[in-house]
Parts: sequence; C-alpha cells; structure tokens
Amino acid sequence: MIQSVQRAAQILGVLGSGTPRLGVTEIAERVGLAKPTVHGLLRTLEAHDLVAQDPDTGKYSLGPGVLQLGNAYLDGSELRARSLLWAESLAQRANEAVWVATLSGSRVIVLHHVFRPDNTVQILEVGAAIPWHACALGHAIVANLPPSQRAQAMAADLAPLTGRTKTTRAALSRALAQVRSQGYAVEDEEATVGDAGVAAPILSRDGLVAGAIGVVGAAGRLLAPGTREELVRVVQEAARAISRDLGAGRGGVVLSAL
Repeated sequence: MIQSVQRAAQILGVLGSGTPRLGVTEIAERVGLAKPTVHGLLRTLEAHDLVAQDPDTGKYSLGPGVLQLGNAYLDGSELRARSLLWAESLAQRANEAVWVATLSGSRVIVLHHVFRPDNTVQILEVGAAIPWHACALGHAIVANLPPSQRAQAMAADLAPLTGRTKTTRAALSRALAQVRSQGYAVEDEEATVGDAGVAAPILSRDGLVAGAIGVVGAAGRLLAPGTREELVRVVQEAARAISRDLGAGRGGVVLSAL
C-alpha cells in the first residue's frame, strides 16, 4: 500500500464525513498526522481540484473534482444502468420514491433515486450515504454478504440515528437473519424519524449481492396494514428483474430462499 495515497484518501474521507469545512489542525487530529504533512497533501489535492480552500477562513472542503469523479462512477455503474427502467416502474406501481444503493464501507450509497410520482417537493438523494445498520437498503445488502464480510460490517461503528436504530450486534444479527429468511428488509423510523423503507437485495451474475432496491417514504403510509405486503411484493419483483438483467441465474434470484 502506497503511504501517500493512503493518507490522501484518509483526508478526502474526513472531508466527506459530514462536516462542511475543516482546518488543517482539525484534519491532522482526525487522521493522526502532523500538520505539515497534512498541509502538503492538501496543497497537492487542491492542485487537482479534489479539495478547495475557503479564502476567508482558510478551511478546506471537498473540491469540484470529486463531483466529476462521482459522476463518472455513476455513469459507469452497471447496477445503476440496469436498474433505471425497473426503478421507474417500481415508483409508478408503488406510488412511492425509489432508491437503488450499493454498500461502500459502513454506509450505503444511493446510486439512483426516482421521485415519488406526485406534486410534492422532493430532494434528489443521489450520492447520499446512510449507515447500513440504520436502513432497509443496508440490511438487505449486509444480510446477504458472505459471513466474513457480514462480520466486518457488524464490527463497524453502530451509532444511533434515531431512538429506533438497532445498535447492538445481537439485535442486528436477529434482524439480518430474518432478512435472509424472508428475502426483504423493513425499516421503521430507524434512519429518520417519520420515515420508513422496504428493500430487497439485488444479485449479480456471480450470485453475490450487488446492491439493493427499495421504496422510502412516510412510515404511516408505507407500513399501513395491507400496504406493506403489497410493497414487499413489488419491491421483490423489481429486485429479481434487475438481478436477472445483471446475469444472475433464475435459481439465484429467488431472494426469499436466501
């Protein structure tokens, strides 16, 4: 592993962790490096537009080059490309917003977002990063990882986002076992108060989980008696369709049997 590249990646990770702008001292403390080393790395990253320095405060944030790289990643994502039509169809059938996501470290990253088909004001969430343990998409993915990768995910920080977030490994283990048994995951106000989600895993041609697709919206609406069961059905159908398009065999897309 090349040390300078690793350190630069750590800095980018810190700047992308949620705090809008950080000073050199703050960054150095978070990555455990000397200030001169951090300053030199920041100047190099700034030269490539990967970080930007505020002229008034001197603090640093992610630069426009990161957005360009992110867009290139989305354009090259086969999971996203294969899910576009199915996600649109699911949004129409469910009358809810639809997210397609993949796992990156301890978070799920939203690759595609179809708005709920009504006139309400909605915010595009493509690129949003959500702790896997707090959302249905994350549960659907992690539950179907190989045991060693699942254990690695469980070893990450499991901080609560709401009072309903599962934060103990025992509770998460039970929840993930249920997801594997039933083939879908349900989130009830675990990431955001008032919101819920229903998601199912998407498999790739090698039979491994590639991501997940799900509906998100108001908990009272999604989890209402009768509605939840119908959402589970259409979400699983969409997941199976995308899995087939990714090359998963028919035996590998009977997700409720995983």
